[in-house]
Amino acid sequence: MLMSMKALLDHANANNYAVMAPNVFYELDARACIKAAEEMRAPVILDVDFDSSPDVVVQGWYYRKLAEMSSVPVAINQDHGADFTHSIAAIRGGYTSIMVDRSFLPYEENVAQVKELVRIAHAVGVTVEAELGHVGSAADDPADWKKSFTKPEEAKRFVEETGVDCLAVAIGTAHGLYKGTPTLDFDLLKELKETLKIPLVLHGGSGTGDENIRKACTMGINKVNVCSELLQHTYMKLQSIDWKNDNLELLPHHFEEGFTERLKELMVISGSAGKAWVEADSTGLLGRKVVFGEGKDIPHFI
Repeated sequence: MLMSMKALLDHANANNYAVMAPNVFYELDARACIKAAEEMRAPVILDVDFDSSPDVVVQGWYYRKLAEMSSVPVAINQDHGADFTHSIAAIRGGYTSIMVDRSFLPYEENVAQVKELVRIAHAVGVTVEAELGHVGSAADDPADWKKSFTKPEEAKRFVEETGVDCLAVAIGTAHGLYKGTPTLDFDLLKELKETLKIPLVLHGGSGTGDENIRKACTMGINKVNVCSELLQHTYMKLQSIDWKNDNLELLPHHFEEGFTERLKELMVISGSAGKAWVEADSTGLLGRKVVFGEGKDIPHFI
């Protein structure tokens, strides 16, 4: 079932868990994500980078079709949209959410550009994620990460001025693969959640550590982005196979197996496993409705 990211994250926010948001690049990994979600009865967000396809509009409509056929809630999010044209292309492509990432700009410019795209996106029912503070690269010096941590009072002002639906925060994670396990500032996370009360997003989930992820998802993180860790796990799975000429056709199967194996573990760790399923009523497949948890909350869908 194709749904807005706001519906997924609002429920996660109200029920203290996080939805996994794997980066996808092709049909194979998109299908693997949805398969993992269906097997775990979990909602999932397909995070798509603008540069992952020469035509994000065609790519978006293809992912929409996969989501519509799924038996669990699926949102499609453009990850790290870096300029106005990226966001508009994603909206044209049927993405249910966009990330307007201007965290590299001065505060006032960040606010101005995010606010403009919030107005446009909300007019057509599209969710908006932004980032304040800055989540850098794992290749950078960890001593520099803290300089870009999200400031609670500034974040409160930012949310009020822009109207964003969720906010990516910098609390000690970074993009890419770490040399060790990062140290997260849970006191800062607690203060951010108490101050903002909206869904918070953790970028740089790969290699953050199961306990760090689990704890963060019980303290206010409602969306966890992950990429490198899933690809690394898949690569290790493929390397472990004794390849022969007569089993090369099984490559897609083994790719899917490696990808879903770790993603399903992360769905359990994040608390999203078992949180969603779809029931069909007497009108059949077209009459199906999304049911969360105990079936008390029926969110809107697209």
